[in-house]
Amino acid sequence: MNASPVIAVTGLHRGENPQPGSAVIRSLRRVYPELRIIGLVYDSLESGLFSEEDAPDAAFTMSYPGAGEEAFWQRLDAIREIERFDVLIPCLDAEMGPLVDAPEKLRERGILACLPSAASFKCRDKSKLAELCERTHCRTPQTIAVNDVNSLHQAAVTLGGNVFVKGRYYEARHAITPATREAAYWHMLEQWGAPVLVQENVLGEEYNIVGLGDGRGHILGSCSIRKMLRTAMGKGFGGMVVRDPQLDAVAQSLIAELRWNGPFELEFVKSEGPQGEYCLIEINPRFPAWCDFPSTLNCNLPAAALELALGWQPREPLRHASPGKFFIRHAIDMTGDIRDLAALTTSGQFFRQPREVIPHPASSRSL
Repeated sequence: MNASPVIAVTGLHRGENPQPGSAVIRSLRRVYPELRIIGLVYDSLESGLFSEEDAPDAAFTMSYPGAGEEAFWQRLDAIREIERFDVLIPCLDAEMGPLVDAPEKLRERGILACLPSAASFKCRDKSKLAELCERTHCRTPQTIAVNDVNSLHQAAVTLGGNVFVKGRYYEARHAITPATREAAYWHMLEQWGAPVLVQENVLGEEYNIVGLGDGRGHILGSCSIRKMLRTAMGKGFGGMVVRDPQLDAVAQSLIAELRWNGPFELEFVKSEGPQGEYCLIEINPRFPAWCDFPSTLNCNLPAAALELALGWQPREPLRHASPGKFFIRHAIDMTGDIRDLAALTTSGQFFRQPREVIPHPASSRSL
């Protein structure tokens, strides 16, 4: 390994439906400002490339997941001929399958990563969620996998008509009418492939938990929020820290059953009424886009994940974020240079000028 490890991070789009990569980079640099970080991107216009605060030091384009796993590994090898990174932090759902299914390919290349086992990853799949929740005594909405339009409408009728149509890996659309269900179905099929999932709509407030599992059934650190603002796609645009022993207990039972290793996000709806219970909507196998928010509250989970992957002792302890603290997402314009865009588009790579590094005050340990 390099004397100073190089970290590769994916998912740098920061639009209305932001990806987590830029938030991960910002969190890492709060503790390790001297890190060299490269971005692995699928589009030369991923906005996180052009942010002064959390842009990577270099960027490389990747082959699209649709090109197949062999193309993925070949491109990764070609990048490492130029920039031999040591740790990979994947931030997109579609990337996770090839990585957890073939951990030996990472080991052969000397790439470290904080990933769940293949068994854990499959058990949290949306189509398997009911089985997991039955074992952990956690409520989850009824979900039906469909592969054609007739099955779509039959599933919607079975679930009461008021449903969410969800992609296999990502994305969900609320649908009540047959027309909106069909439009959502074809969109999900085109974007994410079959099957498409039809899920019962549970009314109530939405809660999310970001955390880090140690692979032995324990949660090393976590932060729970109640969504305050949502986009038209239902994504959290603002959230407030909460502490609820009932929610913590549900999360612990799920992570213990999965023996989850690495980052995770749990999405819940708390059903309406005085006896409201937490209903698990899905488990995301990576950091969410809001993961830098807890880092500002002494709960830096991306830095802890890096230390776990490297086998380092934590530089900063993970503390509980203070209830009542909240975040609101804020959109700004990024400024770029056409030379960087041209380099990335034509050659698949570009390199930034060296950043001025301000040492972290908490420790003198160098990388």
